[in-house]
Amino acid sequence: MSDQEARDQEYYRALLQEAVRSGGELHDPAAWLKETDIVSHDFPYAARLIAESFREWRTESAPQYAKHWDWCVLSHEAKWIGPAVQTVPGREDTERRLRSKWLEYAAISLASGEIFAAPEQMDGQQIYLMTFPLRTRKLGEIFALLCCAMPAVQYEQGGWHTAEAMAMHFPVCFYRNFEHLFVSDLARTHQQAERENNRRSLLFQIVQRMHDNIDVNAVLSEVIDSILAMYPGARLDLFMSQDHRSTHPQVKPLQLRLGSDDVCARAFKDGQITLNAGRDESDIVEIGLPLGGKQGVYGVFHMIMDKPSFPEVDLRFLAMVADTAGTAFENAKLYERSNQLIRELRMSNELTQRLNQSLRLGDIFQYAFEELLEMFGADYCCILHMNEEKGGLEVIACNHLPLVGEIIGCGEGISGKVYTTGEAIILSDFAGTPGAKSRLMEATRSQSLIAVPLNVGGVVRGTIMLAHQSAHFFSYDSFRLLQAMAGHIGLAVGNARLHAEVRYLANRDSLTGLYARHYLDEEIKERMTADFCGSLIVVDIDQFKTVNDTYGHQRGDKILKQVSEIIKSSIRQGDIAARWGGEELAVYLPQLGVQQAVNVAERIRKRVMGETEPRVTVSCGVAEWSWIDERVSVESLFYRADMALYEAKNNGRNLVVIDSALTEGLIKKPLA
Repeated sequence: MSDQEARDQEYYRALLQEAVRSGGELHDPAAWLKETDIVSHDFPYAARLIAESFREWRTESAPQYAKHWDWCVLSHEAKWIGPAVQTVPGREDTERRLRSKWLEYAAISLASGEIFAAPEQMDGQQIYLMTFPLRTRKLGEIFALLCCAMPAVQYEQGGWHTAEAMAMHFPVCFYRNFEHLFVSDLARTHQQAERENNRRSLLFQIVQRMHDNIDVNAVLSEVIDSILAMYPGARLDLFMSQDHRSTHPQVKPLQLRLGSDDVCARAFKDGQITLNAGRDESDIVEIGLPLGGKQGVYGVFHMIMDKPSFPEVDLRFLAMVADTAGTAFENAKLYERSNQLIRELRMSNELTQRLNQSLRLGDIFQYAFEELLEMFGADYCCILHMNEEKGGLEVIACNHLPLVGEIIGCGEGISGKVYTTGEAIILSDFAGTPGAKSRLMEATRSQSLIAVPLNVGGVVRGTIMLAHQSAHFFSYDSFRLLQAMAGHIGLAVGNARLHAEVRYLANRDSLTGLYARHYLDEEIKERMTADFCGSLIVVDIDQFKTVNDTYGHQRGDKILKQVSEIIKSSIRQGDIAARWGGEELAVYLPQLGVQQAVNVAERIRKRVMGETEPRVTVSCGVAEWSWIDERVSVESLFYRADMALYEAKNNGRNLVVIDSALTEGLIKKPLA
């Protein structure tokens, strides 16, 4: 080995040690960014980022003597991301063999989660192929695999140290690019939000100034001044169709000229923004901006500017300004109505923000309950949600406490009628309405009521009711607003239900219905910080390969499901059963000692032997931990239980064996 190679290897060893030592204890103001991570749902979309990181990594990581090694990167499903081996004429067969072997070894690394290396003979020389799993920061999930091929001589001289260090450096490049992409997205989002906020702020200021001036002349002067302030290089006139005299020099009567180039005539007739762009760069651009309200179009803003300045014009924003001006131009009722719309928009935004604070269904109902009471000034609010298990509408939130948790029949009372018909109801005098029945109204002696369906994903899932003890309290605007708010609440409920479903699927094994291994690991780790003891049972179906070979894999899957159901029905409600991998299952028993765990394992073993078809047996390894143990970890607990299982297998199978650290190899033999 040359001196340069030795120095490079020493450098990468130091880099590896520093990476292991660094615990994030430095007070970095951007430390939060280092906590960002990708999750398994992001893996299918990360290929481009992985490829870009790979190219960057190749240029900065490899020492001189390692530059001729072949490298490639694979996805979390062992699919090519690239680039693969360098294409050299006459080396196509070698490249195909490398691809094939890398795919083979990648599958092994994915299954084991460990680095894999093996010698191969290619091009008349001995080489080593290596695969390195690349894991995420937090959960340690494999998001890609890095593959390397190097001469056997360099491998045996310590080249694998360099390759391992280079592989550990790859996530640094990846997360650097990931963080850059993340920050770039944040910056773009921030800039877009800032532009939107500025535009809304400016629009709000314009609206406020116009509505502070009920006088029509003041409104028209304000909108003209505002547009000219935004675009000082433009020439602006307002042509009014009304018989309206104004002292403002830029307000003129509209004289319709029906030519095709008359933007004012087209804007007035169509009620939409109209453009007339010049034919070359030196020409001007004309904009016709209608000043309209709900009752019609009252005039047209005629805006002229140089063509190079036109790209800076926000037509949508100008239209909003003109529409607002048209609304202000209308009578006082329309003015009051505009204020009501702004108020509703603010309340809707506040409610949406509150609902988006949590994805827990209970929190969302509680937030909605609190916001609706305050928003509408109601005396009572009641939210009902369909409970299929109990066969009716369950009162989830209500400030009349005796009703909380009650089940209302789907066709019972006003809430049941709203649920079955999907139609909203408003009552101004409950006592004077023949046939009206409602437990809420009768119990609280309320007279005014609004009840709307809670629609989740196009399906009615419940009812929202607001009540007040005074008659004729709620207006039609309140009725319409509650319908709009119910849509926001339904969307939040749908998101929460979808989140709960995704979380359930992510933590479950699709075949057996048991928990996934990562969930079991997390639960045991959390329990070890709070409980004083616990036991783990690792269950393995004996000679499961023979079952698959004899009866086929479909029957093997059926056996695995049978054993899983036996385990689930043999443990307590708080115990955690999971699929550990393949035909191996695991059960964690919180706050149970090893002898109690042996009884549970024995019960599972006997039931499996007597209730499976075709008949199979299981072997069980049992281990426990307690607060007096010097070193407690999930890994050590699994290791000891696995060793006990290994002993059960070696002693004839169909046994329950306790961890040898707890007993002198005590074997629980099957009863006759």
